[in-house]
Amino acid sequence: MPASHSGIDPPIPWEKRMPPFRPRRSDAPPREVRPRNKWVSGLAVAVAVGLLLFSGLRLVGLERGFPLVPLMAYAPLVLFTIPVLVVAFLLMRRFAAAGAAMVAFALLAIAILPRLIDEGPIPPEVPGPELRVLTLNTHFGSVAPETIVDLAREHEMDVLTLQEVTPELYAGLEEAGLAEVLPYSMDHSAPAADGGTVHSVYPLTPVGDPGREIDSLSMPHASLEVPGTARPVEVVSVHPMSPRRPSSMEVWEWGLLMLPPATEDTTRILAGDFNATLDHAAMRHVVFEGYVDAADVTGQGLTGTWPVGKPLPKVTLDHVLVDHRAAVDGLDFLDVEGTTHRALVADLTLPGE
Repeated sequence: MPASHSGIDPPIPWEKRMPPFRPRRSDAPPREVRPRNKWVSGLAVAVAVGLLLFSGLRLVGLERGFPLVPLMAYAPLVLFTIPVLVVAFLLMRRFAAAGAAMVAFALLAIAILPRLIDEGPIPPEVPGPELRVLTLNTHFGSVAPETIVDLAREHEMDVLTLQEVTPELYAGLEEAGLAEVLPYSMDHSAPAADGGTVHSVYPLTPVGDPGREIDSLSMPHASLEVPGTARPVEVVSVHPMSPRRPSSMEVWEWGLLMLPPATEDTTRILAGDFNATLDHAAMRHVVFEGYVDAADVTGQGLTGTWPVGKPLPKVTLDHVLVDHRAAVDGLDFLDVEGTTHRALVADLTLPGE
């Protein structure tokens, strides 16, 4: 029976099913293509390259001059900012920039994150006398003398190192009764930020002043007569020049280089405002001369000590460096009214006889 008689239409040839071809008019405007945002890509690349350069300088310790040295103090802040940048790069589909930022993060993390690990007493067992050391930058002598005396008495200090001690502050400490708590002192007070002092329950003998040797801020260096120790004990109230301007870079570095190394015949403690962090090559050089950083080995190496009370990121400028043969039993940070620096209280055990 013919298909037309079955009620079913015959199939349509494929040529007739195709829509008619209509050639594009030559005078029609070109189809609009959204251009890639080149300036965003350029910014992402620039940031990623900057992070790689910064982390590379930190890794090899090649930061030199101004402003690289001051900027290097903020390496931990850069480290914790990178994950945010990586997420932003990925959302923008800038994958090369994200990869470079992750490499920079890894390089910085290797150097910085171990400071969060509490290593316990270093070395673990040291039979010898205990020594409690407090250090404080008094901010141009602005801390009230009574506050300092109360700190020394409350925390039962054995040694106190102060920076930026003016003659007026030193006289105030005498009037407030510091000698009743710490009867021995080494007075290198001076106007503004130039002065420093060492106070102790043990007799002190002046050793020198590495800061004055280079015509910089005072860093009094004293020997202590501590009973029961295997060797003489020395303390330095550390305060090199701040590297906040190009003209101070050389004297800042020399101030750190002038600090005495740890030696076999003397147990040394360097305590004060170093105006440097462990991310500065010059500071690491000091540590490698036979010291350990008390904050580093107690897992508090990223605790900021300056500027307290200001809406700025805090950096770790104040340190207690201890001879590697002594034990660091604990470290506390104290906020003190009148200064932008935190005080550090370190509990140490010295090598015994």
